[in-house]
Amino acid sequence: MPFSRYSSSMQAYLLVFFGAGLGGCLRHTVNLLAARALGTHFPWGTFLINVSGSLVMGLIAGFLAFRANEAWTPHVRLFTLTGILGGYTTFSAFSLDAALLFERGDLGLCAAYVGGSVALALAGVFGGLALMRALT
Repeated sequence: MPFSRYSSSMQAYLLVFFGAGLGGCLRHTVNLLAARALGTHFPWGTFLINVSGSLVMGLIAGFLAFRANEAWTPHVRLFTLTGILGGYTTFSAFSLDAALLFERGDLGLCAAYVGGSVALALAGVFGGLALMRALT
């Protein structure tokens, strides 16, 4: 593998790594602030993170689709979308995928994706909890 290809690949991983670190810190900050301001009876932090992350994903995806310029290089996209927003919330990527399926008219596939993702994710959490409960 030529060094330049390896270097470019390594640079992409580092951009995602540092972006995800920033996004994770932002997520932690929002969770703390939400708990202090709104209490912990309802998962307000996660709720606000998922909604705000999806809004930002939509804004950036729309900007890139309709008004993008040379400043939004693949590296900037990796750092921002995959890194920062990925560290902040993966729900934003899920929401964008669902919106794209919906917008291209694949309503059945969109419903299956949304319903299946939520149902199987919950089943995975409950299954993991049950397995660990049984093992301890």
